[in-house]
Amino acid sequence: MSDEKFVGTPRKVTTHVNQNEDLIFEKSSAGKKGYRLAELDVPAVDAAALLGDAVRTDGLGVMPELSEIEIIRHFTRLSTWNYAIDLGMYPLGSCTMKYNPRINEMVARLEGLAEAHPYQPESLSQGALGIMKLLSACLIEITGMDAITLQPAAGAHGEFTGILLARAYHQAQGNPRTKILIPDSAHGTNPATAAVCGYQVANLKSNSEGMVDLAELEKLVTEDVAALMLTNPSTIGVFESDIHKIADILHAKGALLYMDGANMNALCGKTRPGDFGADVMHLNLHKTFSTPHGGGGPGSGPVACKKILEPFLPTPVVVERENGLLGLEFNRPQSVGRVKAWYGNFGMFTRALAYILANGPDGLRQTTEDAVLNANYLRAKLKDTFELPYKAPSLHEVVFSDKLQAKNGVKTGDMGKRLIDYGFHAYTVSFPLVVSGAMMIEPTESESKEELDLLVDALQQIAREAEENPELVQTAPHTTRLQRLDETTAARKPVLRWKAPVAATPLTVDTAAKEW
Repeated sequence: MSDEKFVGTPRKVTTHVNQNEDLIFEKSSAGKKGYRLAELDVPAVDAAALLGDAVRTDGLGVMPELSEIEIIRHFTRLSTWNYAIDLGMYPLGSCTMKYNPRINEMVARLEGLAEAHPYQPESLSQGALGIMKLLSACLIEITGMDAITLQPAAGAHGEFTGILLARAYHQAQGNPRTKILIPDSAHGTNPATAAVCGYQVANLKSNSEGMVDLAELEKLVTEDVAALMLTNPSTIGVFESDIHKIADILHAKGALLYMDGANMNALCGKTRPGDFGADVMHLNLHKTFSTPHGGGGPGSGPVACKKILEPFLPTPVVVERENGLLGLEFNRPQSVGRVKAWYGNFGMFTRALAYILANGPDGLRQTTEDAVLNANYLRAKLKDTFELPYKAPSLHEVVFSDKLQAKNGVKTGDMGKRLIDYGFHAYTVSFPLVVSGAMMIEPTESESKEELDLLVDALQQIAREAEENPELVQTAPHTTRLQRLDETTAARKPVLRWKAPVAATPLTVDTAAKEW
């Protein structure tokens, strides 16, 4: 169906299908059922009489009615329309979208772990508590910190918790302070976190190498500064070579160094943030430690800290009792309080611990080295194709810009959409903001040389298209079920639920042929 000029790499090219989504998605036929409940073996109850106004009556009778096979085919079909790590790589920079080994999933689904209830007695929870205790010990060792909480549910939640710890610490010193310093290359959640925690945000400019400008830092650090929120490696994938000096400047003024651990995949097993001066940091278990990311499942953002911040950690804390059994301690008078229902996303703990134990110290170090090697392989292969705004050595990711292609009107977003035609998920578009037209690529350690070569080939072909036929790239994607969407309207007026059709149009052979 598709024109040859639109075809990307033969391995992954997709094809058009019926683009009338109503005919495909809004399915329902009155009277169809996918399941029949058994007859009641207890007296029937009048729900309205029992629950009163709590009984919902709106919307009844307009839910979709389908047979079991139609439901199965619907969701199976939807799964084939999406992209997945099982199909190919996610080159999203700063997101660390690595492969999640299936054994992690199997372990997390063991009956005694998956069905453990948070209300069950400690005596029946020794396995679950043991997982939390051992994972905590592993993460403390990996980060070089002294204590940790597993409660936060994601990276941004971890940031929030970490800055709460910093605030509680300064309050205990008699001065909560008023400002948080944030580099211009930071994740967007950093300034939001500082503001939510009641701080003013002061912007810290990067130097010509994309790192913290020490002279600027010296000027900005005053007695009013509570902390610097620093991503290391930075958002352009560069290690802050002056990290010890940065920590010293902050500590000399009584400020703390908060490290955003989103890019820990470049450090794990090689160096420890606690050793180079970080006071508190969060980790993304759903990134570095290979648990499902994004729509694949809930995240987990544990926060590790130095001894001075330990009294303020959220409760409860897993401790060993005098009888040798593990238990939960709630009596922490200086704690910032609970930040998550129960004890965090337990399934994520199980997956992360399985990943850590399977790799061991040498394996974790190897994954870091492979991730850095892969990123530098892409940098070497593509540095003559795309502008490289910063020349400092790359670690786990590399950031190019669209400067060369923009001369022909082709922007980073256009090339990201064109990658879809070649069977790849787009890289991170237009971020970090310090790079105009940023193309941020992080291959992780999961990808083979063969997969990286396919990506290189696709990007080089797109660069040639941008020069020879810019319109082809500007109007991409061409091989998907839907063409380029109005992103503004899609963001402001999303359709997130099934809607009963006002007047359903029967799908006949004639109408289907016309739509095709």
